Amino acid sequence: MTAIGHALGLAGAMTWEVLWALILGFALSAVVQAVVRKSTIVRLMGDDRPRTLAIASGLGAASSSCSYAAVALARSLFRKGANFTAAMAFEIGSTNLVIELGIIMALLLGWQFTLAEFVGGPLMIVGIAVLFRLFVRRHLLDKAREQAERGVAGAMEGHAAMDMSVTGEGSFRRRLFSRDGFTSVAHVFVMEWAAILRDLVLGLLIAGAVGAWVPESFWHAFFFTGSPVASALWGPLIGPVVAILSFVCSIGNVPLAAVLWNGGISFGGVLAFIFADLLILPILNIYRRYYGTRMALALFGIFYAAMVAAGYLIELIFGVAGLVPRERSAAVLEAGISWNYTTWLNIVFLAVAGVLVLRFVRTGGIPMLRAMGGSPDTEHHHS
Repeated sequence: MTAIGHALGLAGAMTWEVLWALILGFALSAVVQAVVRKSTIVRLMGDDRPRTLAIASGLGAASSSCSYAAVALARSLFRKGANFTAAMAFEIGSTNLVIELGIIMALLLGWQFTLAEFVGGPLMIVGIAVLFRLFVRRHLLDKAREQAERGVAGAMEGHAAMDMSVTGEGSFRRRLFSRDGFTSVAHVFVMEWAAILRDLVLGLLIAGAVGAWVPESFWHAFFFTGSPVASALWGPLIGPVVAILSFVCSIGNVPLAAVLWNGGISFGGVLAFIFADLLILPILNIYRRYYGTRMALALFGIFYAAMVAAGYLIELIFGVAGLVPRERSAAVLEAGISWNYTTWLNIVFLAVAGVLVLRFVRTGGIPMLRAMGGSPDTEHHHS
């Protein structure tokens, strides 16, 4: 019982440390999603030119989603005419380039990791685009589109089909500060929390258990900490494998990444681990259902190669620039809650969250929660 209590204590401390950042990140994402319509996104993703991929990545970053919803939304965009590579760039951006991920990484790991995430993410997207050009033939894309058109359900289909942006004309500011704008922000905010909650709780519990129960000596041997060269080579290769087997995706894998960093994984290995939230076993099965077995295998191979390459490049670039932290003291192991700036920020942002949740409930949001796992062919629009 003492061991279980220790693990739960660490998980609780981590939750308290990142709570305000999560609320802030999802609130900012909700603001953007409230005024950017999905039909606009599709129009901007018609090819795989560098400019289009940059736009798709940025739109993905603005449309923060849990990994399951991001994968479902990418399939939806592909079915509506978006280029497949652009849809994958959007998918990566919506899980790996979002503001809440950056804030939490800064809190638990340090600002260097946040910078590496926003440098490594675009590098990974470039790598994926190049590998798609080299290895994915038109015949395979046609088969993938044929399978996608069947509308086989995966996960979070109803959530991905929802367009909760504000309808009507007017400027960004006018739509945002209207009554409908407030309602739309509240709806997006609560729905994003509902989508991410399971993975976030699972990630915190796993990180707490690993941090409390797995001795550092195991990680030191596993990550070859006695040999800097071997550690740097091994980290980006094994990081995605650990992520795949952990079943944790989206923001939920950051606490575990902090445990791995304290245990000795390389800097590039941490980034490769976080990038691999789109390769966990349940999502690989969803790729198979969405696009067919051959495309699922292609996605696995290309994504993994791009993640490993991005990890190596980050290790090299940040090592040369002297930006790799020398101390392995991630905040994930600092158990306990004290009366400090984190507590004050949590109080303020919990109040903000309370207002948004109240608005959500009062404006008919509860039925939307029940529709999160609905059909991919049933669209829900904000009115």
